[in-house]
Amino acid sequence: MEIEEKDAGKVKILALSGRLDAYSSNEVEKSITGLIDEGCVRIVVNLEEVEYISSSGLRVMLAALKRLRKLKGELSLACLRPYVKEVFDIAGFTQLFAIYDREAEAVDRCAAAGE
Repeated sequence: MEIEEKDAGKVKILALSGRLDAYSSNEVEKSITGLIDEGCVRIVVNLEEVEYISSSGLRVMLAALKRLRKLKGELSLACLRPYVKEVFDIAGFTQLFAIYDREAEAVDRCAAAGE
């Protein structure tokens, strides 16, 4: 799993690449937790290069969403591959998360959330 952090004003972007599974989920969780601990409450996770997500990956995303919502923040997802989107659909997570086809749209909507 590779994690690239980008700054987009009020929003931080985490671009993930690889498999989001039991082996890599802790690394992703640490990255998200680190951003939140630094005071960032608007995060976009770009999943364009994620070819697989397991229940461990879903857990990390859900935990981050819950924590950010308690802080009046937002977690948006962008660029899900069809297989990854199907996993979110089956788990019922597409109704919980703001999911966008393009990273730029996710950033714009995430930045506007809570204003």
